[in-house]
Formats: sequence, structure tokens, C-alpha cells
Amino acid sequence: MADLTHLDPTGAARMVDVAAKPVTQREATATGRITMSPEALAAIRGGSARKGDVIAVARIAGIMAAKRTSDLIPLCHPLPLTRVTLDLNLGEHDITATATCATDGKTGVEMEALSAVSVALLTIYDMAKAIDRGMTIEGIRLLAKRGGASGDWQAGMAIPPDPA
Repeated sequence: MADLTHLDPTGAARMVDVAAKPVTQREATATGRITMSPEALAAIRGGSARKGDVIAVARIAGIMAAKRTSDLIPLCHPLPLTRVTLDLNLGEHDITATATCATDGKTGVEMEALSAVSVALLTIYDMAKAIDRGMTIEGIRLLAKRGGASGDWQAGMAIPPDPA
């Protein structure tokens, strides 16, 4: 089992010291989806949800969440994000959110990408719950990360760090 970096030798919680780490370009992509009734999806697709443009609001909510991740997740470092994208794709029975976050920093942006997806999907639920309270949020996961000492990673495979 890997060492738990957020615990000191006595077992107390701590924020990891990244002072000695080099600044590198880092990027992470996460995804998740929300399934819903045909009526809820039709209202979102047609722009007739009572609370307004669900997709536009969810996209902004996800981007805002990425920017505020250190306020939401204890012990996360505040990061100067250089880019956040959030795509919302409407399927036959669901909406898939995919977020990519980037920074030039000393620690990764996985939590920012995961937060963006989570809050975007929660926003969709909030805006469409009057139509379908049985919506299900599922499959929130990291798809890939790039940069840092641990190297690049993709779901299903680890890519060793570049020795250069």
C-alpha cells in the first residue's frame, strides 16, 4: 500500500508540502453522466426547463467548481488554473459531462476536473428535478492525467514518467 501523503507520522491530517517540487505543465480529464427520463431530457434539449438554459448554467457551474476546488476539498492546494473546459453531450437517455483542467504548477489538477464534472451534473439535477427526481448521477471518474513526477496516466493504463 502506498504511503498516505496527507497524514503525518502521528496519523494527523496535513496538507502536503510541495515547496521543493518543480513547476510543470499538468492536465487532467474527468467524466461522469446523469441519466434521466425522456421528458427531462426533452425539456433540457428543447430549452423548456423552467429554471432556464440547463446546459449553459451547468457548464458555468462546473467551471466555477474547478476554480474553487480547494474551498470544497480539504487539504487540496489552491491552483492557478490556466484552462478549464467542460463539455456536455446529450445522449439518448443521459447527459455526459467531460472536464479538462490545466495548470502550470507543483501539484496535479485531478481534483479540479472531478469537481467540475460533479458540480455540473449536480446542477443539471437541480435544474431538472421538478421534471424527474429519479435522475441518477454515475460513473464519475478520472480519464487521464498528464505531468508531474508520477508521470502520465490514462484509465486502464499507467504511463511511466519521462526520464528526461
